[in-house]
Amino acid sequence: MLNTFERSVACRYLRSKKAEGFVSVIAGFSFAGIMLGVATLIIVMSVMNGFRQELFDRILGLSGHMNIYSQAGALYDYSGIVESIKTVDGVSSVTPVIEGQTLLSYSTAATGVMVRGISQMDFAMRDTLYNGITAGEIENFREFKIAVGSVLAEKFNLEVGDSVTLTSPVLKTTPFGTVPTQRTFEVGLIFDVEMYEYNSGFVFMPLPAAQKFFQLKNSVSAIEVFLSNPEKLPEIRKTIELELNGRASVYDWRDMNKSFFNALEVERNVMFLILSMIILVAAFNIISSMIMLVKDKGADIAIMRTMGATRGNMMRIFMLTGASIGFIGTIFGAVLGISFALNIETIRIVLENITGASLWDAEIRFLSEIPAQIDWNEVTGVIIMAFSLSIIATIYPAWRASRLDPVEALRYG
Repeated sequence: MLNTFERSVACRYLRSKKAEGFVSVIAGFSFAGIMLGVATLIIVMSVMNGFRQELFDRILGLSGHMNIYSQAGALYDYSGIVESIKTVDGVSSVTPVIEGQTLLSYSTAATGVMVRGISQMDFAMRDTLYNGITAGEIENFREFKIAVGSVLAEKFNLEVGDSVTLTSPVLKTTPFGTVPTQRTFEVGLIFDVEMYEYNSGFVFMPLPAAQKFFQLKNSVSAIEVFLSNPEKLPEIRKTIELELNGRASVYDWRDMNKSFFNALEVERNVMFLILSMIILVAAFNIISSMIMLVKDKGADIAIMRTMGATRGNMMRIFMLTGASIGFIGTIFGAVLGISFALNIETIRIVLENITGASLWDAEIRFLSEIPAQIDWNEVTGVIIMAFSLSIIATIYPAWRASRLDPVEALRYG
């Protein structure tokens, strides 16, 4: 344990005099380096955690944890499959869907979109979609009324009640030959799910209308399965496969997005290692400042040794001096990083207003705002790592101080 003498001397060495100005500058850089390193690491890891979680929640909130499909194409007798899957423990909802690419035309403009056909009840049950309705009522989602994304609506200047034309690649035979299926739909809803890809390129259509439009009659493209506990996905998937008994195949979100989420995880780990180097460099600065402090205080060390201070006293004094720089820098860095992460979207808006530049392009990054999710275990790990490196950095300079020969120090000091 540190006694009063060791604490008072260490605190005195932390307060610089003019003669120790250069040592103080290096110590200041060490403090700033650790503070900025800890803050940057917390901010970047929080943003990456938030980005991953937002993508995960929104993709799964719109596409389901598992999909049931037929390798032959359309999935017939889907009602029986839906009822059998609903009996599986852990399944929260089962949604028959139809999905296909179409051309959306309005006035003189046109763009390709992905059409998804689901029932009105299933649309209302999806919190991401239902809570994202910005114009229109859920009752409008019926017959040949569709829901379009906010970006798509803004691009074409669409409002609820406007009519658009959808052209399907599915061909139909007419007296004039084979032509693509084309039909006019009314915009019944406008939604914003805070994902640029869905807001700009997806159109939701009532399931009966989608069956007629894509000429699927009493069939669907796939059945989406949502789980109450996604952690049990492997076990539930095996149970569903046994329940299907070869009537259809199963693939889950890991099959669809495995490479994407693996890339995010690799990037997250690499960023952690790279940013940790900032803290390591700051720890080396502590070593430099402490070595210079020991050299500068050689005469003081010799006098204290001749007055009865032990080598252990000297080692603890200089370890406390260096560790204090790291500890204070770590605490300030943690407070700065957590505060920044909690208010990152507000800070982005302020900076964009000041600079006039776009710092977060939703078209490139999929999400409409910067997400940040603080992992408190991760923050604790960063604080422990930074403080541990600070303590380790003081060991050698403190050992040098404890081994200093009082006679030699007084003779040449």
